[in-house]
Amino acid sequence: MHWIRQIDHTMFYWCNRRLSSRALDRLFGWITHLGSALFTIICAVSLTWFAVGELSGIGLQSLIALAVSHIIAVLIKKKVRRDRPFRKLERVKVGKFPLKDYSFPSGHTTAIFALITPLMLVSSPVVMLVLIGLALLVAISRIYWGYHYPIDCVAGGVVGFLTAVMVKLCMQI
Repeated sequence: MHWIRQIDHTMFYWCNRRLSSRALDRLFGWITHLGSALFTIICAVSLTWFAVGELSGIGLQSLIALAVSHIIAVLIKKKVRRDRPFRKLERVKVGKFPLKDYSFPSGHTTAIFALITPLMLVSSPVVMLVLIGLALLVAISRIYWGYHYPIDCVAGGVVGFLTAVMVKLCMQI
């Protein structure tokens, strides 16, 4: 476990300190909100209510996946109770809104993967790559702003993705 923590911290510092620039501050300041509850819920509800045909069903799958994955992520956070990097490590660049809850798993990363996975599963390869790229940028932004370790974001992505896949499978039965 020690070597995993070492890699996690090394990757964290590289993303949080070495990547730092004004352009990235602006980009990741905007990108990070794409994983917020407000944005992901609005997207899923909009697809469900306003899209027609298959897209409306995909919106519903995303909405259910968001709700279920949020519950799973909160339960994991309460069980693991991992402090956020800016509370444990030195010389961490922190975003404007230091959070008070726990770090593992990343809720923003969970949410964006729960949102995009149903759409990704029926998309062309190009759209799928764009969606994955967008979700990965949200995850990187969470590390960049000092809110999460890389493992938090990997776990969040896995929770969001697997929850959405399970929702899709259950809705096909």
